[in-house]
Amino acid sequence: MIFDLEKDKSVNETYKLMAQTIIPRPIAWVVTEDEGIVNIAPFSYFIGLSSDPASVLISVGHKSDGTPKDTLVNIRKHQKCTICMVEESHLEKMHLSSKALDKEISEAEIFNIVTETLVDGYPPMIKGVPSSYFCELNQEIDLGGGSTIPLVLHVKQIFVDERVITDKERLSIAFKPVARIGKSYAFLSEDVDAPAIP
Repeated sequence: MIFDLEKDKSVNETYKLMAQTIIPRPIAWVVTEDEGIVNIAPFSYFIGLSSDPASVLISVGHKSDGTPKDTLVNIRKHQKCTICMVEESHLEKMHLSSKALDKEISEAEIFNIVTETLVDGYPPMIKGVPSSYFCELNQEIDLGGGSTIPLVLHVKQIFVDERVITDKERLSIAFKPVARIGKSYAFLSEDVDAPAIP
């Protein structure tokens, strides 16, 4: 079955197709701040782009009324964000933080998400996460229309909790991530060894 996206411009149908076939997608818990209000929002359109320069990409949509989401507004204004990796124990609060709230209301306060400042000049990170990226906006990508804005972010500092470092010499890291699969979440804590190459 072929879905012709040039003829069928339904954003909802396209989202359903992509969200259920590009799987699993890691979830970025993006923290921004404006006027002392901490905004926390999960994004599953998130990926690593490059290690040199260290860069990631998140795609930020708009609210139902057509205005930019708070994450996009705050990154445009302050040029910075903190990306926190989501672990199994954070699933409930991460899901709650996806609820649309007024800009003057902080998810940290409403959903009791504890944050801490580790790097001056950046939004706080969520306490207890296995890893956080402290990022600066590099560029927005113009996709030629639509309501989704991809943001390329340069990673300036990375925090890794020592509890998830399994080998300091080899810098091996292991934690229990949460991913998005279609409309559902998935735990990815089972490792599978790569088959031998003859």
